[in-house]
Amino acid sequence: MASCACTEKKMPPLETVPYVDLNRYIGVWYEIARYPNSFQEDCVGSRATYSLRDDGKISVLNECYDRSFDGRFRSAKGTAWIIDKTSAKLKVSFFWPFSGDYWIIDLGSDYEYAVIGHPKRTYLWILSRTKTMEGKVYEEILSRLKERQYETAKLIMTPQK
Repeated sequence: MASCACTEKKMPPLETVPYVDLNRYIGVWYEIARYPNSFQEDCVGSRATYSLRDDGKISVLNECYDRSFDGRFRSAKGTAWIIDKTSAKLKVSFFWPFSGDYWIIDLGSDYEYAVIGHPKRTYLWILSRTKTMEGKVYEEILSRLKERQYETAKLIMTPQK
């Protein structure tokens, strides 16, 4: 009989918010913090702009400055589409045919902040409609992320101008 000496704990499935009104969600979002990732390496002043397309999909424009606010301006255009009836689970593609999961796991009641996660908890973004976020709100988000077994110590703060 084989046995497993696995130390990795099984995580519960990641839950999304119950519903997202895409008309309220579209617009500009400023990145407050994120998990490190290769495609945003050295980014500062990161922001994402979402707009609805005629075909029901969402245009995505991600922008940042390279290393400093005097650095080269970088942008990437992509497309997102809804994959469930809540509109909280989306797929995003910047390079067809590759796509990634974009799950809205926390959302302010006035759509003033959003937290984007990945079902395997490998990616994480905290977004705000403004370039800064009140400390108390940020701490409350971190507390909920810890309950969902996210490693909040991995988050890096995103400088905003």
